[in-house]
Amino acid sequence: MNKAFIKDIAYYLPRNVVTNENIVADFPEWSVEKITNKVGVRQRHIAAANETASDMAVCAAEALFSQDRCKKTDIDYILFCTQSPDYFLPTSACLIQKRLNLRTDIGALDFNLGCSGYVYGLSLAKGLIVSEVATNVLLLTAETYNKHIHPKDKGNRTIFGDAATATVVSNEGLAEIGNFQLGTNGDGADNLIIKTGGMRHREKAIDLHFDEKNGNPISSDHLYMDGSEIFAFTLSKVPKLIADTLSKNTLSSKDISLYVLHQANKYMLDFLKKKCKIEDERFYYCIENVGNTVSNSIPIALTEALKEKRIASGHKVLIAGFGVGYSWGGTILKF
Repeated sequence: MNKAFIKDIAYYLPRNVVTNENIVADFPEWSVEKITNKVGVRQRHIAAANETASDMAVCAAEALFSQDRCKKTDIDYILFCTQSPDYFLPTSACLIQKRLNLRTDIGALDFNLGCSGYVYGLSLAKGLIVSEVATNVLLLTAETYNKHIHPKDKGNRTIFGDAATATVVSNEGLAEIGNFQLGTNGDGADNLIIKTGGMRHREKAIDLHFDEKNGNPISSDHLYMDGSEIFAFTLSKVPKLIADTLSKNTLSSKDISLYVLHQANKYMLDFLKKKCKIEDERFYYCIENVGNTVSNSIPIALTEALKEKRIASGHKVLIAGFGVGYSWGGTILKF
């Protein structure tokens, strides 16, 4: 059977940085220490007003090509994961093909997923490689969630950062991609949603009101997240996801050198680490300086872990994404 590998990874962060001090200036009832201790984020990068997900994806791809492990002429398929596309149509991946000046005899498509998007993207890319539809897939992720967040939403503003990543998946490379465990449950759709703007609720609702308990704004026109429901979903699904991913790859926990989970927030990651009984040295955090970057969080973490030599040749790394949808997925990367 043909194999698929991650050949290279790069990422891009917008120039605009919002620190906890900036947020506390808007919400003096909070403190820098409270945000840092609970969420685990000290700063996050925010896309400029005129900067879109496709703009950032192009920057990430250019950063990848500058590393000289893959040429633009090698790419024969683009997969673009985003929940903040430039347009309803055309497909953003087609615009990216033109802007990167890639060949025209290639495939290109968008797919709409959030925090599980990178794992799902790897599964799609692997399918293209092993079926010999493509030889080098450019998997791009990019999100501008902060454009969806109400300016008075202190909870979500502390958590989310904007970013983009680029990964080349090929028939040879840095890390072999293992077997996948995937899951979906649309029952949780309303717990993390932007209700208006699509075809079901096309017009703005203009229904802003404020939660009586915490004062957070609630609006169908902005990102809404029920934190307690998302937390409950995560704790119910992720430990089993990890166990099932290990089983799908005929591995046990002791075979894993490093766990790289979606970087939701430090409180949730700490809870998962404890529940899954993962030692500190085998659990990776990469949230302090970027925040929760949605589909970008796992590839950013992988890049940083490689730089820090937390990942080396011979290591097996378990990655797992989970969130909006509900959607979840995991696989093993064999370095």
